[in-house]
Amino acid sequence: MRVTPSSLPELVAARKKLRAALRVRRRQLPPAERAALSQLVARNVDRWLRLRPGWRIAAYAALPEELDSRPLLDLAAHRGCRIYLPRIDRQALGRGMQFIAMNPRQRANRLGIAEPEGSLAIGARWLDVVFLPLVGFDARGLRLGSGGGYYDRAFAFRRWRTAWHAPRLIGLAYSFQQVDALVRAAHDVLMDAVITEKGAIRCSTG
Repeated sequence: MRVTPSSLPELVAARKKLRAALRVRRRQLPPAERAALSQLVARNVDRWLRLRPGWRIAAYAALPEELDSRPLLDLAAHRGCRIYLPRIDRQALGRGMQFIAMNPRQRANRLGIAEPEGSLAIGARWLDVVFLPLVGFDARGLRLGSGGGYYDRAFAFRRWRTAWHAPRLIGLAYSFQQVDALVRAAHDVLMDAVITEKGAIRCSTG
């Protein structure tokens, strides 16, 4: 399906419905199972990617219903990676996102997501690997996010690259978040891979 201006409202409505259904499924996951699956995902990241000292990686501070990123953050710190977390830039036009070095000083944004304080930032182009939260995904690397569009705007520059796909964009998800196919909108930025508790799924750009 080709998305045209006339079909955009239909796409938005379909994504909203799918997003709601998948979020219900995530919320139904018992805490103990969430913790166990998050550990498995971190282990699969290590098996597939082998994090290296000095890598500049970005991850996310998970909301209670999202796959927990703490096991992966602990692993990355143990491997000697330089870790950055996203922070919504209230001063930027178009609702921008910054990546700030992880540190103990944090605050909750208006969405309830923990954000790092401080001013030690890195440009999105200079990250080596970015681990993204998601609500749904397909095998081509299309990502259904929460609807804010922050990651698509932060990495929009990747849409115009034909060979060099840095940084690598890797989604973290439960396997049940995979869907048959998502319709691509003009602003969507493809992921290189998605890692679930079952292993890694290499996407079309990966």
